[in-house]
Amino acid sequence: MVHGRSACDGCGRTLAVIDLVPLVSWLVLRGRCRTCGAEIAGAHIVIELVAATIGGVALGFIPNLGGAALALFGWQLLLLGWLDARHWWLPHALSAILAVSGLMFGGVAMAALGLDATLIDRVIGMVGGFAALALIALVYRALRGREGLGGGDAPLLGAIGAWVGWAVLPLVLLLAALAGIAVALMHFARKPVGDAGEPIGQMRLPLGTLMAMATPFAVIAIRVLALD
Repeated sequence: MVHGRSACDGCGRTLAVIDLVPLVSWLVLRGRCRTCGAEIAGAHIVIELVAATIGGVALGFIPNLGGAALALFGWQLLLLGWLDARHWWLPHALSAILAVSGLMFGGVAMAALGLDATLIDRVIGMVGGFAALALIALVYRALRGREGLGGGDAPLLGAIGAWVGWAVLPLVLLLAALAGIAVALMHFARKPVGDAGEPIGQMRLPLGTLMAMATPFAVIAIRVLALD
């Protein structure tokens, strides 16, 4: 859970604004807390670099409102994907913000890429994406007697649908599934099932992270197909 303002993991000091300037603070402080000298986790700088790349690419190629909307979309996916990968946590509040911003700016973002995602398409995507994964989760629980999907996966897919429209969602799920299979195969190639401590059928994967990563590739693929 997240409580209060950002603080140093080493000494617990509440970080000031000067400590939180993306990339710059890390460079100035040489990767360490200015109070206790504890090393700042490298994950922070990676996230800041990826966020800067998302904004730079979106606004560099599309320097208008559409590019800004795409950057906003990418930043939200980055946050949710990271939370799921690191903490197995997809906050409903953040998914709701993603959905609302998608209904507001998704049309502009997709139009900037030359794709037509009307408000109706995106509302259907939001409702249909949520309903599809929620139904899969219910059926799995009924058949297997245990949870198969996290509680935040369905809201996240619905929120993605609010940005890209319903037609892109099947490809998002397909790419996420293929990525998950690839991760599982690599995991068990390095560590045989008997030594992994878990049956292959019970291996946990952050579906939210996989969907967040798959979404840009799905949108690009749809755009390429639209040009043919």
